[in-house]
Order: sequence, then C-alpha cells, then structure tokens
Amino acid sequence: MSKLLVKPSEPGDDGRVHAVTPASAGWTHVGFAVHKLAVGGVATGGEAGREVCLVLVAGRARVTAGDRDFGEIGGRASPFEGAGYSVYVPAGLPWRVEAVGDCELAVCTAPGTGAGAPTLIGPDDVGEEVRGTGTNVRYVRNILPDSSPLAESLLVVEVITPGGHWSSYPSHKHDRDALPAESLLEETYYHRLEPSQGFAFQRVYTDDRSLDETMTVEDGDVVLVPRGYHPVAAPHGYTLYYLNVMAGPKRIWRFHNEPAHAWLVAPKA
Repeated sequence: MSKLLVKPSEPGDDGRVHAVTPASAGWTHVGFAVHKLAVGGVATGGEAGREVCLVLVAGRARVTAGDRDFGEIGGRASPFEGAGYSVYVPAGLPWRVEAVGDCELAVCTAPGTGAGAPTLIGPDDVGEEVRGTGTNVRYVRNILPDSSPLAESLLVVEVITPGGHWSSYPSHKHDRDALPAESLLEETYYHRLEPSQGFAFQRVYTDDRSLDETMTVEDGDVVLVPRGYHPVAAPHGYTLYYLNVMAGPKRIWRFHNEPAHAWLVAPKA
C-alpha cells in the first residue's frame, strides 16, 4: 500500500481514528486528526505553537476554546448535507469537544504564534462555490481560505464531487515557494463517500515521475500530498466529500496547472 494512503485505525479512548503529524507525514507544517465520538465522548487538545481548526464533519457537540464557550453547535447528519460548523482556536489555547449524540470531529493544525481569538465559523460564514464545468463541476465550501484573517497558517476547505466527476482537476500542484506564480503548501485529503461502500481514485505525481502513486480511496481514508499534482475521480453513483488542510511557509494558495492539461482551462480564442 502506498505510504501516502492512510487508513483509519480502531478508535482510541478519545475516539481518534486518524493522527497525522508533521513527523509521521515527513513534512513540516500540516497536522490532521479525526475523532469519532459517541454521546458524551470527549476530545481535548491545545498545543503551544500549533493553531487549530475544529471541523464538525457530522453531528453536534459542545465546544469550548480558551475562555470561550460556544455551547452546542453542529447538526448536519453527514458532510453531504451542506455547510457545517467549525471553530478556529489560536495556538496554545486549550480546547474541548463533547459529543451530543454521535459526532465526527476533524482537528486541523499548523504552526501559529497564538495571535487572534477563538472564533465560531458557521454555515453562513462558509457558503458554497461552484467550480469547473461539465464533469469537472464540484462544490467548494471555504472554511478558512487565504482571504480569511482568522488563521496564521491554516487553509481549510471542504469539497463535494458528484459521481462521475473529477476534482482537483486539471492536475495542479503547489510545491514551490515561487510567488506570485506558485506557493509551497503541504496538503491532506480526508475522504468520505456516499453511499459509504463506494470508492474513488486519487493520483499524486510529479513532472519527473519520481513520485507517481495512484490510490484507491475508500470511505474514511486520508491521502497525503507532500508535493506534485493530485487529481481525484469519483465513480458514477458515489458522491465524494473531502476535507482539505493546507499549510506552508506563506499563507497563500497559488497553484500551477500541469502544462499537458492546462488547455482544459485556457480562455477560448
């Protein structure tokens, strides 16, 4: 199995089924975890030098961060139901999430100094953007885009790709610190499928093919993108959701399309 494909583990006492760290991924910036909590289950955290975005993938929970009590938030039964709730937590502040019913929590982390304040990001703060045309259409929910003033390093986005469609396509990359043309960003993809027995495909590859992995992705898998192009395909009949976390030396998203496929988005003559 590819080292870029991370399967969920059996849940620990805190419901954690994924724990990607910079050390385990072999990079510098992005951390990512998923907790599946039954009613009353609790996940906690807060680490010096690491800012956090808590994304309620599904369910409801009571969330506190530092001295802020956000009460019960969430409510969507699955990530396929529309935009959800998230909480931004500056580096160094403790946070606590207690499930109200079953809850799926994603914990997105990246370097931070502790600037800013804990902030609730609700559905009205996210909205939905349609990207692409034809079978390249997908639906994007920007939780922490590079235009958001909340975060220091984190970029967080949800994407819904209909069955039979492509996403993160035409193939693009962001692995060079070469602004304004391209930014250097590590990235994780957390995949969910509806119905859950489905699968999708993701390829991660570089121009020289020194990295060239094509993975069969199942419900609950994480794909690591340390560098290179990273398109995704959803088979007919299965809707694909993924949660992206990105971070790098500069908090800006600038990508480079693979030249062989750039014609797909070139302006019409």
